[in-house]
Amino acid sequence: MRPPVTETADIQFACRQYGGQQPGPRLIVTGAVHGNETCGTKAIRRVLQQLEDGMLTVRRGSVTFVPVTNPLAFAKGERAGERNLNRNLFPHPDPQDFEDRVANWLCPLLAQHDVLLDLHSFNAAGEPFVMVGPRNNNGALEPFQHEAQERALARRLGVRRFVDGWLRTYGAGVQRRIADSSALQTVLRYGVGTTEYMRSVGAYALTLECGQHEDPQAQEVAYRAIMNTLAFLGMIDAPPPEPVAPERMEALSMVAVYDKQHADDTFSRNWSSFDPVRQGEEIGRRADGTPVLAEFDGRILFPDAAAGANSEWYYLTRPDPSF
Repeated sequence: MRPPVTETADIQFACRQYGGQQPGPRLIVTGAVHGNETCGTKAIRRVLQQLEDGMLTVRRGSVTFVPVTNPLAFAKGERAGERNLNRNLFPHPDPQDFEDRVANWLCPLLAQHDVLLDLHSFNAAGEPFVMVGPRNNNGALEPFQHEAQERALARRLGVRRFVDGWLRTYGAGVQRRIADSSALQTVLRYGVGTTEYMRSVGAYALTLECGQHEDPQAQEVAYRAIMNTLAFLGMIDAPPPEPVAPERMEALSMVAVYDKQHADDTFSRNWSSFDPVRQGEEIGRRADGTPVLAEFDGRILFPDAAAGANSEWYYLTRPDPSF
């Protein structure tokens, strides 16, 4: 049951931690970063009950559970409280909104851990998938050195579809829109959410999109992912899960983001994430009637018919055979 929406000053933040007697990794599992995405909350509470009842024991390392990361959004039953928590996620010395105050609590908590599993869901019907980070690199945008560990865990969450390239592709779109370098850095920071913040402090992280918001199977996907993660990291007494078979995997890289230039730009049909597109196929039309065509064969991702002018409209992905 959701609590009634109260004054934000009355809202507190909560997590639960369990530690084993033997050394091991420090894992954090988050749910309801977006308040209308409750499958992670339900799965986390199920695991917590098993821990409380003695049906499950953490033997090695420690695990922190955050069932409701954004309690204002959760109380409202909406994606955001006052803004999207999963953007511009940094500590804020002068917090301006509720999500800034969440970040001031959440970011130090994240930084105390080695691994993050962030549980989400999505609006349209579709297959669960996991968002993974970049390849190992020392670049300025998203330096990273835990590619092998992150991708090994991704293969064991229980899903078969993997997507990478979020911040790189988002950043390219920002650079296309903005010439002023100071404004560019501000907007690039807006692309940083939970997983990007974890990587920025030397850890690794996965965002698992568990299914459609109301699909009861989404919480089962989330629960299986938590248990598989605990087992794979050796934190509980359970056999490690097998990786998804290569012939079942579908790995995609985000390649390009396309902007809605005018509020009256429209899609040519009701697109869903992962719908296939062929080079030259009509995706939509600009307000003046100019067709917008797919530049290459691939799959569409995150189509947003309600996007505003000069903002992200949709992404295109290509297969990534090197995953």
